[in-house]
Amino acid sequence: MTAVRNPHKDVLGGTLVAGFGVAVAVHSLSAFAIGTLSQMGPGFFPLALGVILILSGLAVAIKGLSAPKAGRGAARHPVEWRAWFLICLGIASFVALAKYAGMVPATFSIVFISALGDRKNNWRNAAILALAMAFVSVVVFWWALQIQLPLFRWGYA
Repeated sequence: MTAVRNPHKDVLGGTLVAGFGVAVAVHSLSAFAIGTLSQMGPGFFPLALGVILILSGLAVAIKGLSAPKAGRGAARHPVEWRAWFLICLGIASFVALAKYAGMVPATFSIVFISALGDRKNNWRNAAILALAMAFVSVVVFWWALQIQLPLFRWGYA
């Protein structure tokens, strides 16, 4: 069975993502020094992010143009309100916990809460995934990249 997609939504979404990428790239070029690969300036990361958004948006738009057209009898899927709510709640918990509890609880919370947004996940799988991602975040961000966010903290410091 082939998946039937609505190419109009893909083209529109891809164009919006690419447009946002252009805005980010132009702003980083006009407001910040870019620097070089060996000495990156404050505008280097936003420029790279803008280019990635442009390329991703164009890929989605091109894929939408080449997708088969959805017929009148195509199945429509309801909006996943549970997933939307839990992902937004996960992001909010990360922001709050990163400030007051540290990186490990914040990472655990965003992954655990967001993973529960998938109806196929249960709390045990979400907890295992959250523990694994908390460990990976410690290794990558705290140890390898030496990000200055404490692993654990109590209260506002």
